[in-house]
Amino acid sequence: LLEANRPKDMKRISLLVYEDAVLSALSGPLDILVGTNRFLEEKGRPPAFEVELVSERLKNIRLHLPAQFICQKTLAEATATDLIIAPAFTGDPEAVLEKNRALIDWIEAMHRQGAEVASLCYGSYFLAEAGLLAGKACTSHWRTVDDMQRRYPEAEVLPDAVITDQEGVYTSGGAFSSLNLLLYLVEKFCGRAVCIEISKLFSVDMDRVSQAHFAVFQGQRDHGDEEILKAQAYIEQHYDDDISIEEVAARTNMSRRNFVRRFKKATHNTPLEYLQRVRVEAAKKGLETSTQTIGTLMYDVGYNDAKAFREVFKRFTGLT
Repeated sequence: LLEANRPKDMKRISLLVYEDAVLSALSGPLDILVGTNRFLEEKGRPPAFEVELVSERLKNIRLHLPAQFICQKTLAEATATDLIIAPAFTGDPEAVLEKNRALIDWIEAMHRQGAEVASLCYGSYFLAEAGLLAGKACTSHWRTVDDMQRRYPEAEVLPDAVITDQEGVYTSGGAFSSLNLLLYLVEKFCGRAVCIEISKLFSVDMDRVSQAHFAVFQGQRDHGDEEILKAQAYIEQHYDDDISIEEVAARTNMSRRNFVRRFKKATHNTPLEYLQRVRVEAAKKGLETSTQTIGTLMYDVGYNDAKAFREVFKRFTGLT
């Protein structure tokens, strides 16, 4: 009877709840989806979403902080859904994934039955573990990129992307940037006009395409090539000097060609790209913490050409 009374176009959305989930990654989707329903009803239209909280076993889930959710369904009871949302988690990915294996298996099974799936921030690990990101572009929090690429080499991790959408599999960027995926889903299922109103209601910028300016470049060091590690350290210590690739290669006793090949294999950047990233990170910190002029800052991080500095800065951060 309840199924018969549901509006024909209403989407059933299953929001997964588990102990390690980030509170805002649960409350944010609830606010936006329920807020969209309320807005539609005020306009005399039927609600667009039926949101249900789903957990593995217990219906009373206490999070890692002082908050708890009373879930409506267990995995065994949730046998039909249109869209699953895997929220972000806090903690070591290895431990969280092992602890929530049943959720991952359920996501995979429901996707085989035709359900779409979405991840918020670190929730991308759940989709990857379920095998749903193989051969697909995806995104996550910028801090996960190296680990995601190592664990799931068949996935194309886009560190700067805010949203990806491929064949009913959605992923989103880090922390509160994942709210943009909720707006994207509102637009997809309710239309652009409704999305604009919900964006205004919740004061969330629409159509953000990059989270690059939030990322903190810390260098890729998890590769074990000692000579390349020495080269990275040298670049990081002398980025403000007029250093050349030949100079750095000579310090590793390699030819330029061999050095570039090994450096890119180890860090996934050419030496020049790595130098540029280090300089841009230094410039970002200077802008955040000092009152230097752009010209002074540019010289301090090793650039003499204002046009080149602006182009490189925008390429890596997405901002002027």
